[in-house]
Amino acid sequence: MNEPIKLNQSNLSQFPREISRPTYDRSRLTTGIVHVGVGGFHRAHEAFYTDLLLQSEDASQWGICGVGLREADRRMATILGQQDYLYTLIVKHPDGKVETKVIGSIVDFLLGVDDPGAVIDRMAAPETKIVSLTITEGGYNVDAETGEFDISNPDVQYDIEHPSTPRLVFGYLAAALKKRREAGLPAFTVQSCDNVQHNGDLIHKILVAFARLQDAELAQWIDKEVCFPNAMVDRIAPVTTESDIEFLRTKFNVDDGWPVVCEPFRQWVIEDSFSAGRPNWQNHDAQFVEDVKPYEEMKLRLLNAGHSVLGILGSVFGYQTIDECVRDDLFSKYLRKFFDVEATPVLDAVEGIDLDAYKATLIERFGNPSIRDNLARICLESSSKLPVFLIPTIRKNLADGGSIRYAALVIAAWCYYSDNHADRHGQPLEVTDTLKDELHEAAKATSNDRLSFMKVKQVFGDLANDERFAETYTEMIDRVYRDPDVTDHMREVIGGR
Repeated sequence: MNEPIKLNQSNLSQFPREISRPTYDRSRLTTGIVHVGVGGFHRAHEAFYTDLLLQSEDASQWGICGVGLREADRRMATILGQQDYLYTLIVKHPDGKVETKVIGSIVDFLLGVDDPGAVIDRMAAPETKIVSLTITEGGYNVDAETGEFDISNPDVQYDIEHPSTPRLVFGYLAAALKKRREAGLPAFTVQSCDNVQHNGDLIHKILVAFARLQDAELAQWIDKEVCFPNAMVDRIAPVTTESDIEFLRTKFNVDDGWPVVCEPFRQWVIEDSFSAGRPNWQNHDAQFVEDVKPYEEMKLRLLNAGHSVLGILGSVFGYQTIDECVRDDLFSKYLRKFFDVEATPVLDAVEGIDLDAYKATLIERFGNPSIRDNLARICLESSSKLPVFLIPTIRKNLADGGSIRYAALVIAAWCYYSDNHADRHGQPLEVTDTLKDELHEAAKATSNDRLSFMKVKQVFGDLANDERFAETYTEMIDRVYRDPDVTDHMREVIGGR
């Protein structure tokens, strides 16, 4: 085989016809969107929608500048820079069909750790209309116990004192908005694309709270002038593997240092509230609505919670990927019962959505054998995911007298996972979590205090004080620690015992 063709702008004409590529003139694009947190999801979702827009109409003002704020973002910055910010999207269908497409909507990438001023200036530039975010649930710096901005974080304290060289996204946003205000420019929109309930409302609250610590007048201006549309985002994009890179080399003789893999399904529901205009994403199946909350709650309590249910139980059992779990009839049945018995009863009606069909589609998507989403990825940072995806469902069912047994078994299995860092066979489990040490120590104390894990207040708040939950959770802890083969306990929960 000839030397692989390196992905960059000048080599696109050499790519095989089976790979779609940008037909628009990328040299004409200006940065209308600055995106913080360029990972697989952003590149499979917002950047993909924007690429579709650029292909179909003159939308050259909506190019994307990616931003990484951490040293860990350097590899992405380097690879995208070498590829003229191009990358390949590999869409894997359940029937084995694979579509490949080069995405051209990202036109630049800045690293805040190298030059925070350059990032602030780009956000503050007149042509920037939207600053969007995928900073993960933990990036919002919320105190789980109070629900307020955590000002005790050392990086927050640093950013308050050093506004021109911030470390956290709030510092960058505040600094850029201050420059725009002083220059007489309109505010940009801050658009969260994270799997966080009421994500726009949350970043609004957090950013104003941060700005108030620096400049009370700026905080008032942000509160009045900046739009923070809530949004529900959905597309499964597992971590890119070496085999995905090799697929492009073997099948197409193309060298892409960091392609993105995703499923064909995609969904984006956005409140139509923007400070300085927006792209016509609705022409490519994005949905603009007055109130996104019923849609985002549906997704968080079903899809995201469902991921965690399978991810934690499947990991302890010894499975590696989400599709492995779904191919097991017991796991698939347990998930559907969790959906029907505990999640659906606490959801509001969602206009235009058939919930039974939606739940069936979720299980079909999870079982896509072409999207081998690793359980270790699903379980990473569970301490910030479960308070958003699963624990609100538990609290609502406690208030309504509903079932909590399905979710309680998941929490008990997570305690075992955090205690042993191993599955039921003793095989090590990868644990990536900001609270890894605290969770481990709390779980380790379970032998002396069966509620010790539940007393990690950053995650569970006061849930351990609820008598019914404490009783059910204790029962599940006893079951799991007596026999970590979770399938026996799953059958008992399904059977109502």
